[in-house]
Amino acid sequence: MTKTITIGMVGAGRGAQLHMGGYERVHGIQVRYKWLFARRQEQLLEVQKQYGFEKITTCYADLLEDTEVDVIDLCTPPYMHAEEAILALQHGKHVICEKPLTGYFGTKDDPLPIGAVSKEKMYQNCLADLALVEEAIRSSGKKFMYAENFVYAPAILKAAEVITAKKSRILYMKGEESLKGSSSPVAGEWAKTGGGTFIRTGTHPLTAILWLKQQEAAARNTEIKIKSVFADMACVTSSLSAKEHRHIAANPQDVEDTGTCIIEFTDGTRAVVIACDTLLGGSKNYVELYCNDAAIQCNLTLNNLMSTYFLDEEGLDDVSLSEMLPSNCGWNHPFISDEVIRGYTNEIQDFMESIAYDRSPKAGFSLAKDTVQLVYAAYLSAEQGRRILL
Repeated sequence: MTKTITIGMVGAGRGAQLHMGGYERVHGIQVRYKWLFARRQEQLLEVQKQYGFEKITTCYADLLEDTEVDVIDLCTPPYMHAEEAILALQHGKHVICEKPLTGYFGTKDDPLPIGAVSKEKMYQNCLADLALVEEAIRSSGKKFMYAENFVYAPAILKAAEVITAKKSRILYMKGEESLKGSSSPVAGEWAKTGGGTFIRTGTHPLTAILWLKQQEAAARNTEIKIKSVFADMACVTSSLSAKEHRHIAANPQDVEDTGTCIIEFTDGTRAVVIACDTLLGGSKNYVELYCNDAAIQCNLTLNNLMSTYFLDEEGLDDVSLSEMLPSNCGWNHPFISDEVIRGYTNEIQDFMESIAYDRSPKAGFSLAKDTVQLVYAAYLSAEQGRRILL
């Protein structure tokens, strides 16, 4: 008998569409698209038509109170994640949550702008939020699945397979996600995103790095934890004139547009994570591993599966080639099966199997928790100019 899992999708933007691309490729399990929740009616109608959701609503309670719904998939902005996740768990639903799980977005008691709030206070606030989510997971007995697609990227999974088979020691890792900014109109506001480029894009390679260290530890039957972080954050585009700024989409108001951190693990090894909104030429996503017996480079984008050269863009209006490029003319490396290469297909398959067969997902709460804690420790480190012990 084929298992059927009924989902309630929360959000109807880019994140929801990426997840739906994964659901449409799930095999061995039937997925029922019952509810779609979002704030804007026109967005709901468009996504319902595209994917065939049975019902649409602007009321989150409709999903929570429907006993047929097995899992709530949170593809909303990060400032909503913790509250939505806790409510779903309290109503007996499994939860899929986009990254990051939570962050600091201001409270009614804190002074604004966000720049008036110390990073120490932000850090402690995040730890309190994480504790509330963790307790909700424990009390409900339901699964929390962390939608970090980098963990499920084929290159990252293959790296983990190699590390596990060889029992390699990962001595140094480097990961980066950089691009020319964000298409989101609120990407430059701390109150909406919980930070700048480091939490918005840097969390992708960061979480993959943390997960790979977990795989190394499991293969060698040992424990490896995060020991400390030392970071630097800056807003470098503020020095540009309007003309100099014209090619860069980043418009930070109270957030960073460049971030770098050095992570120290308890086994003495190191990792470096880089994120910036100042890279022209497309998005740059990779993770590199320097091991005692191997060197592994995982390229997610750009990759060289295909090369194109166009003199014009005639006929290409509806052809998806790449992101963050002003033009498709000239030489380019188009995205090929991007939903697979960047992990979305494997991610949703893993989550559906975790529910159907009652097993743990590859990316769960502990990974989400470690990521948020490390990000805000990095912000604290940059503010105080010192190494932060975790």
